[in-house]
Amino acid sequence: MTMVSKTFQAKLLEIQNNMLNFAYTLTSNRDDAYDLLQDTTLKVLDNEEKYVDNVNFKGWVFTIMRNLFINNYRKASRKATVSDSSEDLYLLNLPQDSGYETPDGSMAVQEIHRVIDSFSDDYRVPFSMHLSGYKYAEIAEHTGLPLGTVKSRIYFARQRLQTQLRDFRAE
Repeated sequence: MTMVSKTFQAKLLEIQNNMLNFAYTLTSNRDDAYDLLQDTTLKVLDNEEKYVDNVNFKGWVFTIMRNLFINNYRKASRKATVSDSSEDLYLLNLPQDSGYETPDGSMAVQEIHRVIDSFSDDYRVPFSMHLSGYKYAEIAEHTGLPLGTVKSRIYFARQRLQTQLRDFRAE
């Protein structure tokens, strides 16, 4: 072990408490913070040769930690994505609490779909995409409409749905 390596490790040990605090602010969970601290420490040690002496060491380490956190978050988000292989994406579009457990609930969902299906394509498509979890920007890109137009059409579709279902109550 070289003298440079010992100095590098000493610097890393000195900031472990700071790293743990930063990890906790990112994760808001003690166990996840410890996992992130451990992952970051290993990554920093593995990349020791990439560190340049005139660079802020603490900033370099915190950047590695932040990037690890972001990558882990994205990986977890991808794992949580539901895949629906049914022909018309029926299962994906079903809310977890679909109301289908009772005949009345089934009628309520059918009535809501009937009203949404009665919208013109200009309103139905953006509104349905929004209900499916698409973000406004994604809807705008897909439909070729300006972002403001997408937002207003979703707003007006929601207002129309509320108006048409005002007297309808599933009991």
